[in-house]
Amino acid sequence: MADALDQAHLMEHVKDADHFVVPRFLAPPDGHLMLPAPLTKFMVLEVVAAVLIAIIFIRLANRMANEGRPRGRIWNLLEAMLVYLRDEVIRPSIGRHDADRFLPFLWTMFFFVLGLNLLGMLPWSGAATGSLAVTGALAFIAFCTTLGCGMKKLGVVGFWKAQVPPMELPVVVVAGFKLPLVHMALLPMIFAIEVFGLLIKHSVLAIRLLANMMAGHLVLAVIVAFISTTAELTIWWGVVPASVFGATALSLLELFVAFLQAYVFVFLSSLFIGMAVHPH
Repeated sequence: MADALDQAHLMEHVKDADHFVVPRFLAPPDGHLMLPAPLTKFMVLEVVAAVLIAIIFIRLANRMANEGRPRGRIWNLLEAMLVYLRDEVIRPSIGRHDADRFLPFLWTMFFFVLGLNLLGMLPWSGAATGSLAVTGALAFIAFCTTLGCGMKKLGVVGFWKAQVPPMELPVVVVAGFKLPLVHMALLPMIFAIEVFGLLIKHSVLAIRLLANMMAGHLVLAVIVAFISTTAELTIWWGVVPASVFGATALSLLELFVAFLQAYVFVFLSSLFIGMAVHPH
């Protein structure tokens, strides 16, 4: 059992590497399809996701430019997803006046995260969004966008000043002089808390996506590993159908989670941008 449930084997799908694990007849003798340095598995998957997004949506844009509206189930589905994100997520969170400037960025983030999630469900690929390096980079981009748009809208000083909400604080009278002692004590503390909160909120973007995708793939790997674990036992005939059924059901759940986590990532990013350009 220890060999079947080897930690390195279970982590293979959510761990970056310099190779893909494929069937041995494709890459004899050990089934490791090596990548040229300095490429890694997740780098390849990210490029594949980006290229697929570019091909699909450039074609969709050309169809809309030439024919006025997309035709066919796939093209209508893509347009419906774009319109839903615009009207139900991005505009309500940022405001109609400012939201359209961020549509290309947030649409791209949604489909990039979704593409990586879906690629991670393919056999012998890898869950790039199960890596903190990938989710952390995406969260850092969202963080920089939030700060940049806030400072552009309010000015550098105005943005950081807006982190402290207006408050009616008492003034202490000392020897006939009114001194803002309460202000001097509370305002720096509140400012530090708000800035730390900005970091925490964007860190949650990375950790939430990482945890959900990694957990699902690891549970799926454990369920399938039960087949090899019981290969020499008589209960193998009962374990196999149970494991296959459980893996199938969990894969369907993972498909839902792939869309859900991409939605949550864009929803939270929209909220943070909206809070930056419209403080208080």
